[in-house]
This record gives sequence, structure tokens and C-alpha cells, in this order.
Amino acid sequence: MLEIYQIPCLQDNYGFLVHDPETGATATIDTPEVAPINQALAAKGWRLTHILNTHHHFDHAGGNEELKAQWNCQVVGAAIDAERIPGIDVALADGDTLTLGSKQARIIEVPGHTSGHIAYYFAADEVAFVGDTLFALGCGRLFEGTPEQMSESLGKIMALPDATTVYCAHEYTEANAAFAVTMEPANPALQQRVKEIQSLRAAGKPTVPTSIGLERATNPFVRSDSAELQAVLNLSGADEVAVFAETRRRKDHF
Repeated sequence: MLEIYQIPCLQDNYGFLVHDPETGATATIDTPEVAPINQALAAKGWRLTHILNTHHHFDHAGGNEELKAQWNCQVVGAAIDAERIPGIDVALADGDTLTLGSKQARIIEVPGHTSGHIAYYFAADEVAFVGDTLFALGCGRLFEGTPEQMSESLGKIMALPDATTVYCAHEYTEANAAFAVTMEPANPALQQRVKEIQSLRAAGKPTVPTSIGLERATNPFVRSDSAELQAVLNLSGADEVAVFAETRRRKDHF
């Protein structure tokens, strides 16, 4: 079983160390901030062997070159965006397999937030690292992609089993919840989740990770078939992309 260690970084980022105890292989999912990553490695007694980038933004790849120089580790990223991943050694595409010690992850291309965003799915351990594509009760802003691309990308992630634990890269959940309840105010699962989120944040605890099942029940960005959501948007009977695009537009101006 993979060991996963979550690291608060910068203002609201999370880094994650992913460790295979059988072989000692250890990856950091993105490199948002070097010092906390190194502190976590020291605390756990692990040696960094891989950097697994989800996308090129500085708060995800800004520490690549410093950590690579320090640890002589391998940098992995999206083939489609290889020129923007600092220090990249291995470029992977949709459906490719990444080997981390005795573990394997499937690469899922999820463009939308950026044109070359990827996610890492470790099926045997039922965990997915999704960067800035899917958030707890949210999704990434469309900096480089289209609503069609992001809707399709979210669909790929939501096709994973409900039990999948999802590690997203920011603590945006409380703000996302405030928006979500305006989209589906009568959703009882969402109402309950908002209470849990408020309790966690009041105690200074993270709301990440989440799960596919929890997002399926409460996240407006993956609930385009919700009659209530469609009615709130004045888009009853509209297609999935249209509902998603309007939900994203409203969140951008919330």
C-alpha cells in the first residue's frame, strides 16, 4: 500500500509525498515549495526519487530544478507540454503507465485548466492525483482550455470508481462550498457536507483529500444532469457542456 504524506505549501497549495514502502521509491506530486517538501522528506526519512508534475504552473513546477539538482531525481510530466515542464526527463501521454517502485499509475490527460494537464491514477491503491482539474466542490479555472475540454476531462476523472481517494492541489473547499449551495440549495448531501467543511476549517484541518463518490453527490461542476442545477441556471434540458460552461462562468464572477 502506498504511503501518502500531505504537505501544506505556499498560501493554499498542497504537496504530496507518495512512498512505496516495498522499494523506497518516493515521489512528490508537483513542487509547489521546496523547503516544506524537504522538511517532510527528512521527517519521514525518505529519499526523493521522482517528481510527478500535473501541469506547468509555477506553484506546481517551480521547485523542479532545485529539487532535481539536490536529489538527482527523475522529473515526469505531460508529453504535450514537455517544453514547459522544467527539468523534464520522462514525457507521458494519455494511457501511458508510470512505474514508481513496485507501483504503477495510469496517466490521464485532462486539459482545460492548462492545455497539457495530466492526472496520475494508482488503481491498485484507489488514489488519484488530479492537480488543478478537479477540486473538492470545484474545478480549475479555464486558463488555456475550453469548456468542452474541461467537461470531457472531468468526465474522465469521474469515470473512476466512487471509492477512489482524490488528492487535489489547493484548499479552496470553503469558498467552493459557498458557491455550490447557490447552485443546488436543496441538495441534502451538499448541505451536510458544508457543515462538515465548516467544522474542519474551524479546527484548522484540511478538507483534502476527497473522493469520487463525494464529488459525484455534491460538486456542481460534475452534476450537469441535476434538474435543480439546470433550473437555477435557466438551462433545463440543456446539454452537459452548456450546463458546465454556465456553471463555470458564474463561479468566475461569484
